[in-house]
Amino acid sequence: MSEQAIVVVGAGLAGAHVVQGLRAEGFAGPITLLGQESELPYDRTKLSKEYLQGRMDRTAIRLHDETWYVDHEVDLRLGTVVESIDRAARTVRLTTGETLPYHRLVLATGADSRRIPFPGADLPGVMALRELGESDALKDLFAAGGQLAVVGAGWIGLEVAASARQAGMTVTVVAPNVQPLDNILGPRIGAYFADLHVRNGIDLRMGVGARGVLERDGRAGGIVTDHGDIAADAVLIAVGAVPRVALAEQAGLAVDNGVLTDERLVTSDPAILAVGDIANAHNTLLGQRLRREHWDNALRQGALAARTILDLAGTYDWQPYFYTDQFDLGMEYVGNNLASDEPVVRGALESGEFIVFWQRDGVVTAAMNVNIWDVNDTLRGIVGRRVDRERLVDQEIPLADLP
Repeated sequence: MSEQAIVVVGAGLAGAHVVQGLRAEGFAGPITLLGQESELPYDRTKLSKEYLQGRMDRTAIRLHDETWYVDHEVDLRLGTVVESIDRAARTVRLTTGETLPYHRLVLATGADSRRIPFPGADLPGVMALRELGESDALKDLFAAGGQLAVVGAGWIGLEVAASARQAGMTVTVVAPNVQPLDNILGPRIGAYFADLHVRNGIDLRMGVGARGVLERDGRAGGIVTDHGDIAADAVLIAVGAVPRVALAEQAGLAVDNGVLTDERLVTSDPAILAVGDIANAHNTLLGQRLRREHWDNALRQGALAARTILDLAGTYDWQPYFYTDQFDLGMEYVGNNLASDEPVVRGALESGEFIVFWQRDGVVTAAMNVNIWDVNDTLRGIVGRRVDRERLVDQEIPLADLP
């Protein structure tokens, strides 16, 4: 069995798409998909958006129903934890003591919410958002109402803040940077997101560092900051994520901000691949390593890993993509800009419908469409091209004619 068996550790988006890709490409051998959560594989990106807002239920965010795994002869094991990997024997050992042989192994173990080791961080009422149960807990909180304090003004923090505010909660967001997302989008576009949240009733406090969690009746009662205390009924810590690399480290794989892979997602062991949030992979289009925690990357890398296993053509050769929904803002982004790259706005920010290009030395490094739809594929074709700034802002020139 081990001569053909594929074992995938991690039943998130990336892992499930490895399995889906293998069957779609005609692989008929045994596949085992191991998931640490007890839930069927689901779309994690919905947890801070549609699912949290009640616009999608548990069934709608699943990638497949249970019968799909049966019909496609996938040995899906939920609530299963892998203890170790024996690379010499080509086996994985489960915490139950069972060992599973593999011909090729795929690590899709994802990431954990980053924790802050400050006083009170372990109190009841201190929340994070990475798994379905955590989104359920936030939904219960929304239903009860009251005050929510959010530590962090990144994508998850802002999305949850918007959802909480739309549910009727009083929301305070604190973060040490000057503007939300300014480490990604730069200060000008970060300021646009700040204004969006303030206009919608968020108490946004930038340049403020959290120092601890206040205790009230044995639970979180707010946060301590370097600008005073902020009362709240619950606290969300949303300061990023860290890749789950303990299993890879135990196996002796090369690790540096994730599991290092080549352009085919193969690790330092030719029999083992890594995909999704943990893969620090060589991107052939950009000529550098990238580790991205986004929906699009999980889907594409899952499909690429399947093709790699089957010795079919394909490399990690696409631009990063992500999207967000906050209040009345819907946005798609493609590219890989630096925060220091110059933002060029096509349209007017105050209209709420515009496109942003980022440029470095005249080359478009990324593009973002805000409340303008069906243009992202066109923007993808512009990213990486040298385009005069005057052409980018001239709305009389069709997007397709810019490059």
